[in-house]
Amino acid sequence: MTVDQVVPAGERGVTRIAERVVAKLATQAAREALRAEPAGRPPRGRSTGPHASAVVRRPSEGDGVVGIASVRVAVELVYPSDIGAQCGAVRRQVARRVEELASMEVRDVSVAVERLHTTALEGAAPGRLQ
Repeated sequence: MTVDQVVPAGERGVTRIAERVVAKLATQAAREALRAEPAGRPPRGRSTGPHASAVVRRPSEGDGVVGIASVRVAVELVYPSDIGAQCGAVRRQVARRVEELASMEVRDVSVAVERLHTTALEGAAPGRLQ
């Protein structure tokens, strides 16, 4: 087969992207979104960074879509800050980047805030902030 010959989509093979790859893409996208937010990053050394899990369903039709992804991203944020805006930014960036890089339709992105970091308690004993 030469470079000039084009194989119709229905006759080509199918690309399969593993769920762990989609999760890594989502993790990186969440990092990008939080980096863009001025108050989005917890202090250095205190954060585990975002992490994600993904479930990919494969469509039965051959329309060129590689799969349909549902993603869950867990993040740590600085407090006080606009938590809703940061979660929205993460949600939008994850959906956009997974669709862009993996050619997948992203139907659901859930963002869980696992921990809030506050600069008011830097060096203070653990306890409740009032």
